[in-house]
Amino acid sequence: MSDFVTIFSTRSSVEAEVVRGLLEANGLMPIVSSATSRALFPFAVSGLGEIRLAVHPDEADEARRVIESHRTELQTGTVVRLRDEFEQLQRAIDYRFRDRGLLEHAMTHTSRANEDISGGVVDNESLEFLGDAVLGFLVADMLFREFPTSTEGQKSKLKASLVSTATLARQAERLALGEHLLLGRGEEKTGGRRKQALLADGYEALIAAIYLDGGIEQARAFVAREFTPLVSEARQGGLSAQQDYKSALQEYLQAEDRPLPEYRLTGSMGPDHRKQFQVAVLIAGKPMAEATGASKKEAEQDAARQALERLRGGGE
Repeated sequence: MSDFVTIFSTRSSVEAEVVRGLLEANGLMPIVSSATSRALFPFAVSGLGEIRLAVHPDEADEARRVIESHRTELQTGTVVRLRDEFEQLQRAIDYRFRDRGLLEHAMTHTSRANEDISGGVVDNESLEFLGDAVLGFLVADMLFREFPTSTEGQKSKLKASLVSTATLARQAERLALGEHLLLGRGEEKTGGRRKQALLADGYEALIAAIYLDGGIEQARAFVAREFTPLVSEARQGGLSAQQDYKSALQEYLQAEDRPLPEYRLTGSMGPDHRKQFQVAVLIAGKPMAEATGASKKEAEQDAARQALERLRGGGE
């Protein structure tokens, strides 16, 4: 590596891959290395360490010219990134990262990391853990201030609903978060971008990334933007009234003189401390909906909700 000249560095594997591809398209073959490892790789590695692209000294000037010719300059003269894979997501969340490597880290699913033989790609599980704690605290703080006369049990029940896998997945869908997840090939093929558990985990990891990048007040501002409508709905009684979807589905079917629903556990995933349960709801032996939750009860409730929406929408 001492015979090569570093001509580009970044903390984003996405950006490193873009630059590498650009150089190779112009007949230049860069060597890629990461601060997280002493080894050299013919591809970019991500994580929170710096990734460097280097070329032979004879090609350094040409490589820099190619890179500079593809940069975009703002009116202020500040040179910005060659390409931002997460620009649309940053607009959707109304937050711009100072360290965009954190956002990339938050969107990296374990399936992507497992397929990287270099060991340099870090998945978002640790960020999920932190995001879960940050979200729980901020939602509890909101409810404490918004419902000062409610009992602890009432606030706990509402908090559980707001931070449930089903709710977080719906919030993630609204932001089109699934489009930005970095998945392995297997997870991609099995529809990972639409899976509730992956969406909810990515949403929590996103909150952690905002917290690490901008501090607790930026995280609080994001959570306030995202959850104020849901808290307002709860204040009006709408959220509480719709919480027992299983009873509502049963009442609907009885009124239609149809068989009662049957719930089946179809699978589980994740570590023991963060197990996710997959449940299907069947009517007259026919599957109507399937959902994932942190508990069987949560998964059953969301499966019932989906089945109700399908039935009321004329889907069955």
